Amino acid sequence: MAVASQRDDIDIVSVDSMQVYRHMNIGTAKPTLAEQQSVKHHLIDIVDPSEEFTVAMFQERLDNALVAIAGSGRTALLVGGTGLYHRAAVDGLDLAGSWPEIRTRLEEEASAHGTPAMHARLTQLDPVAAQRMEPTNTRRVIRALEVIEGSGELFSSFGKGLEEYPHSEVHQVGLRWPREVLAQRIEQRVHDMMSSGFLQEVQYVLALQPSRTARQALGYNELIDHLEGRCSLDEAVETTITRTRQFAVKQERWFRRDPRIEWVDIEHDPAVEAGSVITNRLP
Repeated sequence: MAVASQRDDIDIVSVDSMQVYRHMNIGTAKPTLAEQQSVKHHLIDIVDPSEEFTVAMFQERLDNALVAIAGSGRTALLVGGTGLYHRAAVDGLDLAGSWPEIRTRLEEEASAHGTPAMHARLTQLDPVAAQRMEPTNTRRVIRALEVIEGSGELFSSFGKGLEEYPHSEVHQVGLRWPREVLAQRIEQRVHDMMSSGFLQEVQYVLALQPSRTARQALGYNELIDHLEGRCSLDEAVETTITRTRQFAVKQERWFRRDPRIEWVDIEHDPAVEAGSVITNRLP
């Protein structure tokens, strides 16, 4: 991060849902130790892979970090691309609680009856929420039903701000690659990850019994399928490339809806042009 290296009053705050996990380094494009030593980073390596981590937990940790940074007279530079975490950081969100026992039961019901049946139930209970999500998105459908049952309120009553973009003092800048270039970078990045020992990292994380949220990380989920005998290594790698490309498109669409973001179009990697390659960064 060039701007951080040129100033000595900036702390970097990670806005990434997977860099919070210890031991998940290669696959999450976590900053190197050298980078973390040159500029102070926050919200990295704060929980073990076996622990669940939610946007509500992130919001609490973020508030504490921002208070500490402001108290030291420094400036926070928020970096990252997890869409919901980003909105929580910029605008704050009215977040629902968590009811693990209800969620577990709903997950069992979804396995038995299928996600479309669960979505049909959600349509009856909260048609607005049901309309906002794909009928096949198991995680979101179950989350909506969990909140409705646990809180007694409609899921659509929470997070209303996602449809609105109020004035904010936060200056937001987005870097945007041409889609075809991004697709090539993603493929190369996945192969670089494998060459850097990503499979061995996933083996280590799997032995730690990763939580449901940790398993959602791109690449980890696919390589766990391979390690547990559900696909070949080549299939796991190709699936990782495909799903990462799909995620990048969804990411761009999510952020593109926010009119407050100032976009900078880029076509060349300054690190490569300078003769150095950062080996643990996603495109």
